[in-house]
Amino acid sequence: MTASVIRAEGLAQRFGKRCLFNGVSFEVTAGEVFAILGGSGCGKSTLMKQLIGLLPPTAGRIEVLGRDLAHERRAIRRSIGVMFQSGALFGSMTLLQNVMLPLEVFTDLPPEGRAAVAQVKLGFVGLAEAAGLMPAEISGGMARRAGIARALALDPPLLFLDEPSAGLDPITSAGIDRLILDLRQDLGATVVLVSHELASILAVADRCIMLDRAAQGVIAEGDPRRLREDSTQSTVRAFFRREPA
Repeated sequence: MTASVIRAEGLAQRFGKRCLFNGVSFEVTAGEVFAILGGSGCGKSTLMKQLIGLLPPTAGRIEVLGRDLAHERRAIRRSIGVMFQSGALFGSMTLLQNVMLPLEVFTDLPPEGRAAVAQVKLGFVGLAEAAGLMPAEISGGMARRAGIARALALDPPLLFLDEPSAGLDPITSAGIDRLILDLRQDLGATVVLVSHELASILAVADRCIMLDRAAQGVIAEGDPRRLREDSTQSTVRAFFRREPA
């Protein structure tokens, strides 16, 4: 039986009197690419912030890598990697320095050791020759790859990617999709990605949940390819077939 690396039970998020979502429960199993998807404003990125410990849920419980996130947040953060939207690189640092940052915070490696590890991670995402460039000197696709390299710095078993291919051209987006599959195949990583990019979801995700703003929660769960073909729910069908709701 495949182990669960994430177990979410009854998650809710409210901002004042407004409820973004409620009663969200799901599991992510080891070695899969799991997508959190839905339309704009449904709470995808908010849910990811809950899962990585940046936003305590209003209600519910999260277990990550067998640990209760509410009580072991600092220990869990050492075992996960996160790529935030658009890469979220520090503009005053080179790509190499950006990737070295987690190593400076969480390890006792000397500077030359941190640089060597960071160079390897940049090489894995195809940016070995760009290590000395500044974020302002690279393209959007390169920024996403550099963000993924930084997320890989500590060799985490669990990776979170927030909109990794949003706004990219089709060729660059396909390259990011291929990289995500390589993370799973070559590194054995479990990947949780937030996305509303239909082509990427169908290309990489093993399973997904779909959030809906009107329903304030999960309206579908399963293999996205099966949901596209078999769903009888109008909102789910419209999303996967790119039809007006």
